[in-house]
Amino acid sequence: MAPWRRKADGTGERASEADTTVPTPTQKHSICMVSDFFYPNMGGVESHIYQLSQCLMEKGHKVVIATHAYGRRKGVRYLTGGLKVYYLPLQVMYNQSTATSCFHSLPLLRCVFVREAVTVVHAHSSFSAMAHDALFHAKTMGLNTVFTDHSLFGFADMSSVLTNKLLTVSLCDTTHIVCVSYTSKENTVLRAALDPRIVSVIPNAVDPTDFTPDPARAPRGRITVVVISRLVVWCSLCSVWCSLCSVWCSLCSV
Repeated sequence: MAPWRRKADGTGERASEADTTVPTPTQKHSICMVSDFFYPNMGGVESHIYQLSQCLMEKGHKVVIATHAYGRRKGVRYLTGGLKVYYLPLQVMYNQSTATSCFHSLPLLRCVFVREAVTVVHAHSSFSAMAHDALFHAKTMGLNTVFTDHSLFGFADMSSVLTNKLLTVSLCDTTHIVCVSYTSKENTVLRAALDPRIVSVIPNAVDPTDFTPDPARAPRGRITVVVISRLVVWCSLCSVWCSLCSVWCSLCSV
């Protein structure tokens, strides 16, 4: 029997059954991560997808990953914790990114979405043609979509202009967008003409316990500087690293 409750005028009434319903636990999702970039290829996007998938699985969600085939690695493989990876037979065009036409990937991606009863499609990287294809197909199937942007782009050169136009089309009705820094958020909002309210920032993080050195083995009388980064031209990290080395050398000499 439903309990009594007091009204504003001081009288009482019996609460309805709907008012006393116990809330259900948080819904568990079946999530499909999609990107051209995943293991055995090495990089920040690859490790981000893997670690995020493991964390979501620990929360009780079902996670599968869809990427293109790497050499003889084709079909379905399983990684740590039972993480299921689909290596789809799609043609690579350039720098591990597949050629896109929006239609040749439809049968494969739709098969994965239906077979795994996917409720959320999470695409990664503006460079990934598979990610854009997956967003398009997921929307036609009525699935929730999330996109994570990992890179910064310009606005003037031809490559950036074309990529930004593609991003505008891909993200125009995406459910939510995630960026890895506030600078990345500003860049993505401007490039894709997005409402900032649907863009969240989840910074990339490093677990310090995995990189804690042994104090007993520290050299005496010498400073060791460790730079963890990608030495790639478009990030200008080579020049930054050289500048840091020069600064530290100057400090040590003083």
